[in-house]
Amino acid sequence: MKKVTLVVSLFALCSLLFGQTDKSPRSVHTTEKSAIHVPGQDVPATLTRIYSNLGSSATDLYYDTDGLPIQGPNENNGDAVFEGMQFTPAADSHVSEVRVAVQYGGVGTNLVDLNIYSDSSGVPGTLLAGPVAVSGLPDFGTCCTLAVAKFSAVAVTAGTRYWVVANTGADSDALDIWDTVVQGKTLTSSVEADGTWYEEPGLLLPAGEVLGTVP
Repeated sequence: MKKVTLVVSLFALCSLLFGQTDKSPRSVHTTEKSAIHVPGQDVPATLTRIYSNLGSSATDLYYDTDGLPIQGPNENNGDAVFEGMQFTPAADSHVSEVRVAVQYGGVGTNLVDLNIYSDSSGVPGTLLAGPVAVSGLPDFGTCCTLAVAKFSAVAVTAGTRYWVVANTGADSDALDIWDTVVQGKTLTSSVEADGTWYEEPGLLLPAGEVLGTVP
């Protein structure tokens, strides 16, 4: 599919989705750009997976044709849209790297800001680390390159929920897409420009993983 066709399709679909009530499920779909999948980046030997919902094959890590939009306010009638992926470490750990399936939607700056938040009653609470800007995102509809953000070690506690949050940073016109995996239960959230988070039901979860050291 040509880029201009994808952009027009995304505009039309996002307009339809965001014209619904604020808490309507949000997703976008495209056709796959290439049947040839590029393997995802290797996990550094010094790091351990604290959380991952990615596929077990390096060339089949996530669904590259279905995703959740991350938008600057000019792309959604004045409301910025963030997306959050929750994770709960099994042991006390230190997070030092986040790898997520965020792709460029073809509008605005090719960049995403990644952050780590605490949990507040099932939605992101206090910012713990970030933003870390990741540029050069792959195009929506490709697989399986990941957006990789490195953090100074962030201590996390076993059995406690945390969040990886993605937003478009300072670009009010930007559109990114967080590709998904199917997990079968609600674990996603979105935020509007007024800072109100809510849990978003759905089978599609933002795809990614959290790396670090244990303890």
